Amino acid sequence: MKIRFRFLTHDFTATLEGNPTARDLVSMLPLTLTIEDYSTNEKIAYLPRKLTERGAAPFEGEAVGDLAYYAPWGNLVFYYAPYRYCAGLIRLGRLNGGVLPLMARGKFPLSADVMP
Repeated sequence: MKIRFRFLTHDFTATLEGNPTARDLVSMLPLTLTIEDYSTNEKIAYLPRKLTERGAAPFEGEAVGDLAYYAPWGNLVFYYAPYRYCAGLIRLGRLNGGVLPLMARGKFPLSADVMP
């Protein structure tokens, strides 16, 4: 399954994993969120409610372009630079086509919906 994200003039997609957390995210769509800079390697967007953590487990192979959920704060995480796994992080999927849209600095309205 794929999700389409849009902010400013950027339109990009992510292919989701088949885990319960990703399925829970899909059940909430469509959404309008706010995407903003966090740290030096990611953008975040807070969800209106927390997602299920059922089936969550530590993972390896962290990569630029990962889409994740940080359970303690209830937010999506879009990685545009290298990162390391930490407790509470659940990988949701991978961005398609690179991370260039995430280079726009600032805080913006973000729409998210399921790709047909």
